[in-house]
Amino acid sequence: MRPNGSKLWRFAFRVEAKQKQIALGSYPELTLANARDRREASRKMLANGKDPSLERRLEKMARAAGGNSFRDVAEEVLEKHRREGRSASTLKKNRWLLGPAFAPFGDRPAGEVTAPELLHAPRQFEQRDRYESARRLRAVAGMVFRYAIATGRATRDISVDLRGAVVTPRVTHRAAIIEPRALGTLLRAIETYHGPLATKLALQLSALLFVRPGELRQARWKEIDFEKAVWIVPAATMKMKRPHGCRLPGRPLQSCANCTA
Repeated sequence: MRPNGSKLWRFAFRVEAKQKQIALGSYPELTLANARDRREASRKMLANGKDPSLERRLEKMARAAGGNSFRDVAEEVLEKHRREGRSASTLKKNRWLLGPAFAPFGDRPAGEVTAPELLHAPRQFEQRDRYESARRLRAVAGMVFRYAIATGRATRDISVDLRGAVVTPRVTHRAAIIEPRALGTLLRAIETYHGPLATKLALQLSALLFVRPGELRQARWKEIDFEKAVWIVPAATMKMKRPHGCRLPGRPLQSCANCTA
């Protein structure tokens, strides 16, 4: 009985030689039969090596954070990435990667998903010889489980159990010009190119500035400081979401606070 006169059903137990107890509910709102059912549920937790008091705290934290299903946690991770400024294409890609995981166990509690169940998801990609997608799915699933651990909805990252089980994609090195003579041949070919002028100029700038094709295509006049001969590629355009400075060809490089080149 509490000092205020209320009465509680309590369950006393020991975990790692420590005496603990949890409240099962208030009397008479909770009947004796229901109190016994809750006591038996707590005993089953103890038999499975779980601490009922800890499990209750984790459950409360999960309710405060939101749903505890794998899909709920994944949506929170994607929203976190959106607030961190990840590109729309990256968010779309990660959601697509999680598709094979949502289908079989997306609505199950994240903490109850097993390693064999998770392995079934990347296997869907492997069956289509998309080994890199399978590897990335395992990585994204790992983010979800680690976030679930941090928010009290899981106790471990089961994606680590898939090490060695997912096919490792063979690395294909892209062709590159590494000989000076071959580079000269390429530059002369660009110089004598008779296609659209914009394409020719883009090829020439690419050879001088070493930017990605997308960054060059999305360049805006307002990003270029002709007085300082500097082009500041904005963070929104850069793959790593950090601004980058490029010295324009044929002009001396001037100091620029935002220039990282």
